[in-house]
Amino acid sequence: MDRKKVCKKSSAKKKMMSIELKREIIEKHEQGVRVVDLSRQYGRSTSMICSVLKRKESIKSVTPAKGLTIISKLRTTLHENMEKLLMVWVTEKQLQGDTLTQTIICEKARAIYGDLLKQTPQTSIDEASEESFKASRGWFENFKKEERYSLRCQTW
Repeated sequence: MDRKKVCKKSSAKKKMMSIELKREIIEKHEQGVRVVDLSRQYGRSTSMICSVLKRKESIKSVTPAKGLTIISKLRTTLHENMEKLLMVWVTEKQLQGDTLTQTIICEKARAIYGDLLKQTPQTSIDEASEESFKASRGWFENFKKEERYSLRCQTW
């Protein structure tokens, strides 16, 4: 029998960057260090460095929650406002003794987000397309786990 060589594909694992690291990269670039040099220094691809530099204004303005060092997605104030309003709604429903499921909470989250989006003035069509919110299972799991909300589960 012929033995075939099996090539192991190197699975490219996504390397996350802390906010501090992103800010350091932005600072060095503003001091004149080239993207290629930053790429070599930090062991990241040039496209990743360029992505960080492209979002430098939002990275500079973000203030991570207590104990959080890595932010994979920059959340807008629209998301934060929606989650605060949703938490108020959830608390009211729990006090009334209503049963809440994941589906009900996600539907309400989408509704609140849609209302907030309508109230927010849009400067361009591109911004509106960027502001999509799906209330996925992943979002819900993270919403439940958030320390600032400490959502007490009933039936989910």
